This record gives sequence, C-alpha cells and structure tokens, in this order.
Amino acid sequence: MLISETFTLGRITLLALADSVNPCAIAVLTMILVSILIANPKNKKKVLLSGLFFSLAVFLGYLFYGTILTQFFKAFSEALRNNSGYIYNGLAILAMLIGALNIKDFFRYKPGSLATEMPIFLRPKVKKLIKNITSPTGAFIIGFIVTLFLLPCTIGPYIIASGLISELGFAKAILWLIYYNAIFILPMIAITLIVYFGFAKVQDVSGWKDKNIKKLHLIAGILLFLVGVGLLAGWI
Repeated sequence: MLISETFTLGRITLLALADSVNPCAIAVLTMILVSILIANPKNKKKVLLSGLFFSLAVFLGYLFYGTILTQFFKAFSEALRNNSGYIYNGLAILAMLIGALNIKDFFRYKPGSLATEMPIFLRPKVKKLIKNITSPTGAFIIGFIVTLFLLPCTIGPYIIASGLISELGFAKAILWLIYYNAIFILPMIAITLIVYFGFAKVQDVSGWKDKNIKKLHLIAGILLFLVGVGLLAGWI
C-alpha cells in the first residue's frame, strides 16, 4: 500500500470511529427497537430485520450525503489546488474544534450540545416519527428520514472525511465513503445482534448509553482531536 493510501486509511478510520460512537445514532436505534418490540413482543426476527434495515438505510443515506459533500469540495478543486494548505489546515482545525467540544461534554455535559448532539427541539419530532414503526419496512423508511435529524450531531467528522478524499476522484472517493459508513454503522449492527441473541435487552442498551454518554463523547473527542493534530503535524 502506498504511503498516501496508508495515511488516508488512518485518517478515514479514525474519523469514522469517532463518528460511530456518537450517542445520537445509538439512541435512535434503541428507540426503533423498543417500538418494534412493543408491537411484536415475541417476534425477534422482526427486531433483527428492523435493526439491520435501519442500519442499511442510514448507510445508504449517509453515502448519498457523502457523495454530495465530496462533489461540493470537488466543485472548488481549482481553489483547493491553489490554496490546498489553507483548506487542509482548515479541516484539521475543524477536527480539533469538534473534538474539543466533545471532550467538553465529558466534563460539562449538556443535552443537545452544539455540533455533538441532536438539538433538543428536534428530539420530539424524531420520537413522533419512530413511535409508530411496527415493521422492518417502516424502520428502513424512517432510517432515511432520520438521517436528516442525525446530521447536526454527526456531520462534523463526515465533512472532514469528505474534504480529505474529494481530490481522489469520484470512484476512489465512493470506495472510501463506503468504508467510512461501514464503520459508522457497525455499532448499530452490533446492538441489533446483541438484542436479537438475547445478550441484553434494548432497555439495558439504552441505559448503558445514558450511563456512559460522557465517556462516548470523550472517546469521540479524543479521536477527532488526534486527527486534527495529526493532520496539522503531518503524522497522518
């Protein structure tokens, strides 16, 4: 593997990992699973399919948004070439800023914090959408819609990743977006399987998320901050 490809792998992996532990997506998934369980208390297959369909919808939705973002950056390719240092440093500073906001949430947590969580005013709308889901098809459809509500708390790392891969060409950029989003939905798939196989109840997962929400922000913040520092220092 070329050094540049190795660097890209490191950057995208760290950004995707930071994004994947965001409490927003975990909270929405657990709400969907609870809704399915209430409607189908003894049908675990529906729980499995609903979780997987929701994860797939999020994957496809974010792949679509990522394509738009990379094309947005590509549209300014001339400016990027002439001022690549400024753009590159700007992405690094953005990573450090979002990382610092997440770390701040570990020490002084506030629900709905800017750039790190879903705004408070959007949460009732999301709950209203989710409470009527009773099937995997509904979970898939809502998955697409909910991605719009998740963007305020997950878009930061994705913007940075899209900016970094935008000059690789459309085909390579798509492959990196697929890789990024595969990592992003891994926790959702893991939670779905944990609930399906009976290792934990949905309520237990939701309780674990609430109990460890500060630590999740800390992990995401450290990863993002390291990406920013690494980009500025040329380590990754």
